[in-house]
Amino acid sequence: MRYIDSFRFPGVEIEEQFVNYIRRTCYASFYPFGVFSENLLRELTFSEITILYGNNGSGKSTALNLMAEKLKAGRDTLFNKSAFFGDYIGMCEYEMTYEGEPEEIRMITSDDVFDFMLNLRALNDGVDRKREQVFDEWIENRHSKFQMKSLDDYEQLKKVVAARSKTQSRYVRESIGNNIVEHSNGESALQYFTEKIKDNGLYLLDEPENSLSPQRQLELLEFLQNSARFFGCQFIIATHSPFLLSLKGALIYDLDESPVDIKKWTELEGVRTYFEFFEKHREDFF
Repeated sequence: MRYIDSFRFPGVEIEEQFVNYIRRTCYASFYPFGVFSENLLRELTFSEITILYGNNGSGKSTALNLMAEKLKAGRDTLFNKSAFFGDYIGMCEYEMTYEGEPEEIRMITSDDVFDFMLNLRALNDGVDRKREQVFDEWIENRHSKFQMKSLDDYEQLKKVVAARSKTQSRYVRESIGNNIVEHSNGESALQYFTEKIKDNGLYLLDEPENSLSPQRQLELLEFLQNSARFFGCQFIIATHSPFLLSLKGALIYDLDESPVDIKKWTELEGVRTYFEFFEKHREDFF
């Protein structure tokens, strides 16, 4: 499914007119003006899966953030806009397709995933501390010689009775509720994507491979492919992961080229570097 058909950046002449107008100000940088005019990127057209490839500084994350702001995409982590970001967005244009409206438009960044993992870890740490407290409480109550003297002691009596009638694990489980399931960083990161990406949505993913091992990247690849093929999702992804670059049918823009060019994933410099490295060490694998 395709929801957005194209996104257009302001041309060089429009950028130059704006920059010349504000040069008299105290600003030394006019970011994001000039980012895409350098590699002559004027327009992006999209497939079900579109990938923006390039080294750091190529503008792939900037392009995603511009699209996300223009499309009013939901996001979990606040984006730190530059002084002229709003002016630039006002000069951008986009066209949606006639295939339908997305049920959700969302931007997902590596910061979102990292914050999710930190929050989950903090939650697990809190549960662990509470679990230890309840362990001690069970031991104390199970061996207590407590006698109820008034109604004020009723709650304590219930704890003593519960400790004497239940195993330690059951007492702890019922006292603090279901334990939070602990995951490795990679499992937690993958969980974030599977929870946030829903059917029939338009998703902009900024370097989703961060925090994922090669095995988890392959799992994410399969999840994204299935989401696009069977569940009506469209993806625009900024990445240099060779695994994600191999997504079937992906339209790949090489932002390291000037002008920006469309390439097969096997033609990209980063992928060729991996290939040549493993080819050089082929004998080490046997």
